[in-house]
Amino acid sequence: MTAIAGTGLWAPGRRSLSVGLLLTVTFMAAEALAIGTVMPLVARDLAGLDLYGWVFSAFLLAQLVGTVSAGILIDRRGDLAPPMAIGLACFGAGLLVGGLAPAMPVLIVGRALQGLGAGFGAPVAYVAIGRGFSVPVQPRMFAALSAAWVLPGILGPAVAGLVATATTWRLVFLGLVPLIAVAMAVTIPALRGVPAPGGGDADDPDGRRRLPFALAVAAGAGLAMAGLGSAAGQPLVAAVLLVAGVAVGLPAFARLVPPGTLRARPVLPAAVLQRGMLTFAFAGAEAYVPLAFVVVRGTSAAAAGAAFAAATIAWASGAWIQARLIGRVGAARLVRAGFGLLIVGLAATGSLLVPGVPLGAGIAGLGAAGLGMGLAYASLTLTVLREAPVGGEGAVTAGLQLSDILGSALGAGTGGAMIALSTGVGGVALDPGRTAVGLGATFAVEIIVGFAGLALCTRLRRPSPAGLAAGGVGALP
Repeated sequence: MTAIAGTGLWAPGRRSLSVGLLLTVTFMAAEALAIGTVMPLVARDLAGLDLYGWVFSAFLLAQLVGTVSAGILIDRRGDLAPPMAIGLACFGAGLLVGGLAPAMPVLIVGRALQGLGAGFGAPVAYVAIGRGFSVPVQPRMFAALSAAWVLPGILGPAVAGLVATATTWRLVFLGLVPLIAVAMAVTIPALRGVPAPGGGDADDPDGRRRLPFALAVAAGAGLAMAGLGSAAGQPLVAAVLLVAGVAVGLPAFARLVPPGTLRARPVLPAAVLQRGMLTFAFAGAEAYVPLAFVVVRGTSAAAAGAAFAAATIAWASGAWIQARLIGRVGAARLVRAGFGLLIVGLAATGSLLVPGVPLGAGIAGLGAAGLGMGLAYASLTLTVLREAPVGGEGAVTAGLQLSDILGSALGAGTGGAMIALSTGVGGVALDPGRTAVGLGATFAVEIIVGFAGLALCTRLRRPSPAGLAAGGVGALP
């Protein structure tokens, strides 16, 4: 297997592939940031504040299933075009369903379709870079994909807020459908030209095991979040759902991540667990920032978009700083600094709930949280790659991605449950006072998880030889 000929991203042999992958990532990033910006308007129009968290959690849980399914399909068939076609088709269908949704449950179905599509897209993009770009060019392509989030981060939330305010939030969904069609027209033919390995393994027993476990994790997380959301009106049902969710999801999760992850064993398992805690804290708060701006403080959706833009730019900046410092200061220090900034940023963002606090504090706070994510996110990835056993990189990185997505889904779901508890069953009226109570509880939970992740930074250092010989808790797997 040889990479496509050429010396740069825009060489004739790979120009279409570069453009297609960048278009796909850009449009999916624009959707993610735009939907978060307009969600308060959507919840108000569809009278579904109690289901607010499910709009994000359904996307993430379906993304988890899509990611595993795409990996299995790639390993078995080798051809990258079919899974990308499935992903973009699901994503476009989800946009149509969401844009035409008459009620919140239908919107959640649309978001699940979008998440499934996004789950298919990411593995295809990574494998396409590995197969289609030479080793010296690959870092530049990964950097380009990261940069593809910056422009949507600056323009997407602001444009979405203006469109939703001037016309209707439905155009934010429907307006992206033609762009997804463009991405499909460019990307699918380019992927057909990517060299494939010598043939997939049609009889993939590992794949047959991974997909049921992934479905079990998603089902367990869904049951647990449904239980949290039912706590206000049906405490007995909530308890049953929570117990069932843990019983179904936790053993499956343990089978898909490195041994010792749930006990945070150094170094690799702890890094995988920390990644989930990091995304839990950030995504769980980020999803509800628009409610703080629009409902509690009475601003426009465009103001919430400014906070998203600040977080996106700061995240990219943190990743750039991390890349230049990690060789000198080490991953553990950068992860510690990242969690610290995340905690401070979340506290500052939560201060928006206090009357009289300047809106700029919330914008700056989410920016600080984004900077912390930029420092810690990539540092944990590099830690996992460094510690992965030879020949087991695929399974380890899959476990890392699982922890990442599951953390985001549970963070968003927990916040949704807090909102539902504070606003009451039904959650139709977006009452500023009750919403502020739920948001305050949400930010408190995310900050506590952030402190827990910060405490695990000591597990990122390799144990001493004496500790390894003793075979104690600190022993490496």
